Amino acid sequence: MDRAYATRAQTGTGRRILSIRERDRIVRASLRPRYQELAKCRSTGELLAHPAYRSIRPVAESVLRCIEHENFSGTVVTPRESYRLVAWNIERGIEFDGLLHTFRRHEYLRSADVLFLTETDVGMARSGNRNVARELAQSLELEYAFAPCYLNLSKGSGVESEVSGANDLGLHGNALLSRYPLRNCRRIPLGNGRDKMHGREKRLGQQAAIAAEVDLPGLPLTACAVHLDAKSKQSHRRSQMERVIAGLPRGEPAAIGGDWNTTTFDSSSAARAIAGYWLRVFLGAHNTVKKHFLRPYTYFERGLFRGLEDNGFDWRGANLLDERTTSYDVDDTKAHKNLREWVPAWCFDFIRWALRQFDGKCPLKIDWFAVRGVAPERPVVFHEFREGRDPPLSDHDAIGLDVRPLDPPAI
Repeated sequence: MDRAYATRAQTGTGRRILSIRERDRIVRASLRPRYQELAKCRSTGELLAHPAYRSIRPVAESVLRCIEHENFSGTVVTPRESYRLVAWNIERGIEFDGLLHTFRRHEYLRSADVLFLTETDVGMARSGNRNVARELAQSLELEYAFAPCYLNLSKGSGVESEVSGANDLGLHGNALLSRYPLRNCRRIPLGNGRDKMHGREKRLGQQAAIAAEVDLPGLPLTACAVHLDAKSKQSHRRSQMERVIAGLPRGEPAAIGGDWNTTTFDSSSAARAIAGYWLRVFLGAHNTVKKHFLRPYTYFERGLFRGLEDNGFDWRGANLLDERTTSYDVDDTKAHKNLREWVPAWCFDFIRWALRQFDGKCPLKIDWFAVRGVAPERPVVFHEFREGRDPPLSDHDAIGLDVRPLDPPAI
């Protein structure tokens, strides 16, 4: 086995070790030749009945269970008074060179001890067919673990479908990068809130979190990078978070970070999303932005946040509250084209009208941390990687947090 290029896959009742090169060879030889044919399916039901899919299903599911885990870190682990966590949806890693430069040069990001990265590609044309998490970890000299969510049968949606070239592998998922050792790396399947074969972006698989124990000296911690479904009901996002919590050691110190897509919308269909938008306009644009889009925990997504609290997680102290982490800009060509694939054209004039007092921009808070068994300190949001930058490094802001051991109880 190629030890330095290792990934684990659970197959049946046994555990076997694959190299990444072997996984990639399997995808190229057995799966990729079927992508174009399977992409013609219009629903998961049609996919499951397709003879070509039945023939490759065991292999595809095995690939999706694989976890990459490799250590490029040469850092001597030393104890600190507090440790720095950063969560960032890096939008596939499309702006890889800019991301790498920022991780290396930005004073805060380069001091991070654990990175919770959502939306990382492996072998997708839209991101240059890179293994994004691995190449970042190698360049930054960090240990990393990557869990795949999807095998993409197409190049993506919106502007992504227009990029040149073809997908090499078509893998997409989430990752943890760390200065400190990662143990017991595992994938937590979260289920689908919408048929992933309906629409332009055809995908096999389901959203999945990546969790691992991080050997922080004096503060062992389970870290979990989480991306909840955007096109789903609020209740589905809540149930996805329940699965995340159930996959972590009960009552032990933990940090959950990532893109939770707490938009407040039921986006399981275009009709539901449009109806929801009418409701929010009725509530008043200013009221909706301030009391709901920036405070999703007040009503529409409160079940998700209450579930975290019921399991001992602190999200209030772990985030800069009332601060946006992304925005919808009605004049953003890329955002418009992506949304246009499932929202009728007439909606955009209505959206522009509703956002007229916000200069056509709608702020949202959808990226979060929640921690348990540690003391959160100094939460931050960085807008400068997205706003006023051409091109933006991502459509999300990076968020950060310092954690330290809890103070001993007073006697």
